[in-house]
Amino acid sequence: MSELDDLIYNLAVANRILGHEGVVDSFGHVSVRHPERTECFLLSRSRAPNMVTREDILVFGPDGEPVMDNGPAPYNERYIHAAIFNARPDVHAVVHSHAEPLLPFGITDTKLQPVFHMGARIGEDIPLWDIRDKFGDTNLLVVNMDQGNDLAAALGGNRMVLMRGHGNAVAAATLEATVMTAYYAMVNARIQTMSMMMAFAQGKGMDALMPLSSGEIAAATKSGNKGTIGITRSWEGLAGRANLGGI
Repeated sequence: MSELDDLIYNLAVANRILGHEGVVDSFGHVSVRHPERTECFLLSRSRAPNMVTREDILVFGPDGEPVMDNGPAPYNERYIHAAIFNARPDVHAVVHSHAEPLLPFGITDTKLQPVFHMGARIGEDIPLWDIRDKFGDTNLLVVNMDQGNDLAAALGGNRMVLMRGHGNAVAAATLEATVMTAYYAMVNARIQTMSMMMAFAQGKGMDALMPLSSGEIAAATKSGNKGTIGITRSWEGLAGRANLGGI
């Protein structure tokens, strides 16, 4: 297969992984930068991620619009991907999800923090974006480039941004690394929540929590977001659990 064909296949696999692991349900999506037309990106048509096949993958331009005229309906929130790709040349894949374990950290003052070594992938700073700040009352969906650009600005140079009352966006240097980050962000949120519950049950507050230090986060992520043996092993393991039939 060509590099493009291989990437389209892996993007379909990424959809199946995220769906199987509960990072996304019928909603949420994952994209990857086009390997030849780097101003463009690949994203499925509007379809439940666990059903996505190679034939569902479309090409989108930097304005978030499909390159193909009169094609199948796209996701409404494709502008999340377009804006992040435009703002971050170092980013080659984006995941947008509504993973439930992460939602409480976007609607309370409790800060999401890396609390175990695989959670280090989310980075030390996870900003919170509130669509109301600039756009007032909306349905909370990112449905145009102005909203997407504002979200991308909030993400900045980080790996993840929380979206108040909505979900999150994750961005990294490879498709595999982005999927792993989105997955372990959800796992990290579960562990942090359980740890806080234990602390409060013992009559202790947030000070009892022992998140990773800046140095530990740096050490755990020193190989960067590019493909590593660990990422490859994680990808293979999660792909093996997902239903890849008919992809």
